[in-house]
Amino acid sequence: MIRNQWYVILDSRQLGRGRPLGVLRLGERLVLWRDSRGAAHCIADKCAHRGAALSAGEVLGDQVRCPFHGIRFDGEGRAVLIPANGETAAIPPNFSLRSYPVHEARGLVWIFWGEGEAGDPPSFFEDIGPEFSYSSWIDHWACHYTRCIENQLDVVHLPFVHRTTIGRGGATLVHGPRVEWKGDDLYVGMRNEVDRGQAPLAPEEMPELDPRRFHLQFRMPHLWQNWIGERLRIFLAFVPVDDENTLLYLRFYQSMVRLPPLRGLVNLAGKLQSIVIARQDKRVVLTQEPRRSELKMGENLIQGDLPILEYRKRRAALKAEAGQS
Repeated sequence: MIRNQWYVILDSRQLGRGRPLGVLRLGERLVLWRDSRGAAHCIADKCAHRGAALSAGEVLGDQVRCPFHGIRFDGEGRAVLIPANGETAAIPPNFSLRSYPVHEARGLVWIFWGEGEAGDPPSFFEDIGPEFSYSSWIDHWACHYTRCIENQLDVVHLPFVHRTTIGRGGATLVHGPRVEWKGDDLYVGMRNEVDRGQAPLAPEEMPELDPRRFHLQFRMPHLWQNWIGERLRIFLAFVPVDDENTLLYLRFYQSMVRLPPLRGLVNLAGKLQSIVIARQDKRVVLTQEPRRSELKMGENLIQGDLPILEYRKRRAALKAEAGQS
């Protein structure tokens, strides 16, 4: 995982009030809870006293209380009360835990994972406005998150992995694809067609990317949308659990149908179709070796893999910037 980045770790609906929630994310045990105002907090899920899981405890006001000896911690990870020492006793400085800046928006909970300053809060895809409704689904994939991301940047696999769904028609020839970075966003323009002996266009021969036409958009470090049309999108957050496991937070967004009864049916149908497509991907991605992808790993890439190569290069640069090998 790339340090000093904002990561989605939960859907807001997963974090209720009144009880702490323990999760494994980014290879670390975390506990989250909502304070008396409903604001979310996140600290390490390991009591500074004797290592009990705070997520097995309870929320008292704005704090979380350890189930073992009642020690209470605030949202900054500082112990504020050690009951055995008395209410007026000073708190030793070593009774503190790592805390994580939290940002909540668009029904998602982000944390800043790293040592540096959190800086500006993360942003969602700005062109998915309030007129969109959505259905959602969470799926566990037993692989490194980089493999999941690269699958959604892979424009070559469609007629093979998805030959009964979005890859119907046998359009195996891949023109380009055209790629363009805009800040931390990678845009991918693609065109596949049936191979009749013609040569594929080189990336620079492809038409310039038009944000109002079908394209893929990936935002570092782990958000993706399939821009199908002005009123139709598929969103994915690839949430790292650890080096062997990833959670896919999927949303089917649409603004075509807004009447509540029909809207729900359309959203459900879109979600079910998205699940079928994702499961087709999953069956193959889980077989890939090595389990994690890196910039240099002995693969033989082809022209159609350009989006994957661009992602790997940017990921390697961000890791180097964060002091990671």
